[in-house]
Amino acid sequence: MKNRIRTSMRIQHILEGYSFISIWIIGFLLFMAIPLGRSFYYSLNVLKPSQNGLVATYVGLTHYRGAFTTDINFLPLLQKTITTMLTQVPLILIFAMFSAILLNRKSFGRVFFRGIFFLPVIIASGAILRELLQQGAANLPIFYQYDLFGQLVVFIPEDILEPLLEYADRLTLVMWDAGVQILIFLAGLQTISPQLYEAAKCDGATGWESFWKITFPMILPMIFVNTLFSIVNSFTKADNDVMNHLMNVVFRANDYGYGSAIGWIYFIVIFIILGFVFLVFRKGLAATDGRL
Repeated sequence: MKNRIRTSMRIQHILEGYSFISIWIIGFLLFMAIPLGRSFYYSLNVLKPSQNGLVATYVGLTHYRGAFTTDINFLPLLQKTITTMLTQVPLILIFAMFSAILLNRKSFGRVFFRGIFFLPVIIASGAILRELLQQGAANLPIFYQYDLFGQLVVFIPEDILEPLLEYADRLTLVMWDAGVQILIFLAGLQTISPQLYEAAKCDGATGWESFWKITFPMILPMIFVNTLFSIVNSFTKADNDVMNHLMNVVFRANDYGYGSAIGWIYFIVIFIILGFVFLVFRKGLAATDGRL
């Protein structure tokens, strides 16, 4: 009887989830499915403009092979983009998590500071972000005005100091990209019952132990969502090298077929990375199922 009730509740939760995303599914079928299909068709053809529009000549996987053999820019840019994602996403998650923990405490002006952390999401996006990056607004001047590298290299080996300063120089971008993640972590923290912390405190648990035994397991679904969001955002943001290369191929070189091909290769790479993230979080999310 209990298993039957649990199964029916699970089915109800699944139906509720699909009802929430039903609008997105309808929108995808109406506005995105056909363009995606046409882009895959374009990737298999050479497109030449004519009086009657674009004329397609089937070339099979020629564009896909060309991305790995003849295009000297695509693979280095793809490697650089993946490396940037692997370094920035953990920094964003850690910064967003601990910022959310601080902003979740009862303190004077916490609503104001929440708005301050979310403000870059509204301002520093799209064309504005691209303009700010070109003006060097994301670089911290302390690294250049005071020759921090030259002063610290005496004490720290160059091979260690250089990547450390490079990560530190990205702190501005990390703070700019953490607004949405902070809000998601805040929502997760506010669902945790204060009675759990009171019980842990009565049992003699320290704040560090409470974090790893209560806070971290309870916000694991939010960590999963933020990881997915941060990865996708990293691959599609304004300063992404692969996206800029794709736009140059399509809109400047007018090579729609090859542009569609590298777009699909890029999509497959992102899909594989997201699938790996799903596998990593699968066990942890299964352990928290039913506790939230």
